[in-house]
Parts: sequence; C-alpha cells; structure tokens
Amino acid sequence: MVIERTVAGVAAAGAVALLARRTGSLSTSGAVAATITGTVASAASWGWGALLIGYFVASSLLTRMGAAKKAARTGGVVEKGGARDAWQVAANGGLFALAALATVADLGGAWSLVGAAALASAAADTWSTEIGSWLGGTPRSIVTLRAVTPGTSGGITWWGSFGAALGAAFVAALAVATGTSSALAPSIIVGGVAGAFADSLLGAAVQARRRCPACGVGTERRVHDCGTATVPAGGISWMDNDAVNFAATGAGALVAIAVYLSSLRHAPQW
Repeated sequence: MVIERTVAGVAAAGAVALLARRTGSLSTSGAVAATITGTVASAASWGWGALLIGYFVASSLLTRMGAAKKAARTGGVVEKGGARDAWQVAANGGLFALAALATVADLGGAWSLVGAAALASAAADTWSTEIGSWLGGTPRSIVTLRAVTPGTSGGITWWGSFGAALGAAFVAALAVATGTSSALAPSIIVGGVAGAFADSLLGAAVQARRRCPACGVGTERRVHDCGTATVPAGGISWMDNDAVNFAATGAGALVAIAVYLSSLRHAPQW
C-alpha cells in the first residue's frame, strides 16, 4: 500500500508543483522540493497528502490576494518575494515532511500531532503576514512595541494576529477532515498560533538585519531596491528568514505536544 501511495504521490505532487511553477507560486527548485515533500506525505497516508495540498493551495491563493498593495508596502524590506524556492519550502514544510517520514517508518509516537502543528505554524505565519500586510495598519515590534516599517520581521498588527489564528484553525480543521483525531484540534490551533508568535519573536530578536548605506533604511535584502549592496545591521548573521521559519514550526509543534499532554489525565493515545 505504501508503494502505491508513493507512486501516486509522485504524480499528484508533481502535477501540483508544476502548476504552481507555471503560475509563479514556486521557483524550479521550489517545485522540486514541493514534489519531494508531497510524495513523502502521500506515502504516510492519503490524509497527510490532502492536508499538505490544502495548506499549499489556500496559502498560495491568499498570497495572490492584494498582491500589488502588499508588494508596494513591503517589497523593499522582505528578504524574498515572488516564487518560493526550495529553502522556503523546506523551512515551512520540512518538519511536516520529517513527521510524515517517521509515520512511514512506523516509529510510533505523536507524529500526526507534530506534523499538523508544524503545518499550522507555517500557515499561521503565512496568513499573518499576508493578511497583516494587506489589511493591517502600521506594524509594531513584538519586542519593543515601537512602530516599524511594514515587512519588518517581528512586526505585528491586530489584523496579522487575527490572520495567524485563522491560519492555524484552518489547518486544524483540515487535519480533522483528513483523518486526524478531533481531540488534537485545540492543541494544533494553540501550537500554530504559538509558532507564528515565536516566528515574530525570533525575527525581532535574533534574525539577521541589514541596512542600505545609500538610503539609510533597514531591509532583509543583500541588495536593496535602489541597487546598493546592503551591510549587516544586527542579529545573527546565519539566522535568515528561512532559519527562523523552520525554528518556529518546531516551536509550534513542541507547544502543541505540551498543550495536549497537559489536557490528559491518563496515558496519551496518539
């Protein structure tokens, strides 16, 4: 059965990735990474594969909504824009893929919760960014509460926070619809929201920051929109946005496990 699902997963994930490549949602490397992730998810179960596809389609559609307005507000700040590359796919879906692989290997344990919570964290972060930059007002640093430029890592808005909760709830509902126990839904939602806020905290506190010496503005890009090479301005040099995203999915999964275990009075039944 695993072999059949794997073969079908290659075909289905490849088709979705190819379509995403043609519509500009994924780069070539991103399409390859997405195909691998989708294949592993399908090998775990049809539910895992459907959960991943649902997450990706919904997040991609949301990214396209108000794209021009969002690009105008954040284009000169965010590290990467446009088509997602392999590193971005791995950062958002890597832990989910590892959990699916553990399920295929029949390692036992909380892998369904880990996978769903990691994906909920990725969705919460994406939805927070997209909705916040589209509808939100002036973001404020989650650490200092001072106003920051739209697109600055660690900046939050009320609309963005609402988007985080909505994204986490969406993945939790989709996970239940595709076979995950409904008892895990609250933990997935809390873990997802926690992952998004962990992303903001890491983004504000340790993510690498850069500055354009010509314009004097902060950015995550190595080359600013004006064409000038940027210089380091703080944070940990290797802690880029992808590293922060991966760490945040891990934090979300850990919080989800902690929440679920705290709700039990007897041994967990994953």
